[in-house]
Amino acid sequence: MDKKLQILDAAQVEMKLKRIAYEIVENNIGKKEIVLAGIRDNGVVLAGLLKGHIETISDIIVRVIVILINKQNPIECQVEEEFDPKGKDIIVVDDVADSGRTAMYALKPFLKDLPEKIQLAVLVDRKHKKFPVTADYVGIQLSTNLHDTIRVTIAKNLSITAYIE
Repeated sequence: MDKKLQILDAAQVEMKLKRIAYEIVENNIGKKEIVLAGIRDNGVVLAGLLKGHIETISDIIVRVIVILINKQNPIECQVEEEFDPKGKDIIVVDDVADSGRTAMYALKPFLKDLPEKIQLAVLVDRKHKKFPVTADYVGIQLSTNLHDTIRVTIAKNLSITAYIE
């Protein structure tokens, strides 16, 4: 029998995203524009929600772009649209940071053109790092069993919940 343990309900996720938005604004004081690069699929939704919060509390212009990663062959990571990262402040957004592998490969499309800064924002950060990538903005940090799976579900009304399976 599969068991699910809810770790964040929709209201808690919303509160975490608002806090992350405030942290992003505080750490980017004086910036006119930032780029939220959402890892498809859930990272893109979270980036869109963060954009709304950031634009509500600041004058920073926020652009959302989509990072496409083939989990079976992450070396072929790419940005969905034409984008020049040179001199830009980029925040990669994902739902769950586990080993750091996905986040590491998500950086690849930006490294050849010298962005000003790259940061990472995640809703859930696990403590099972295999790669030297840490999140700058975290909704919740968990120490879980290696066999546990964290699932973030996003309903059509953008209600988001997170579970341990």
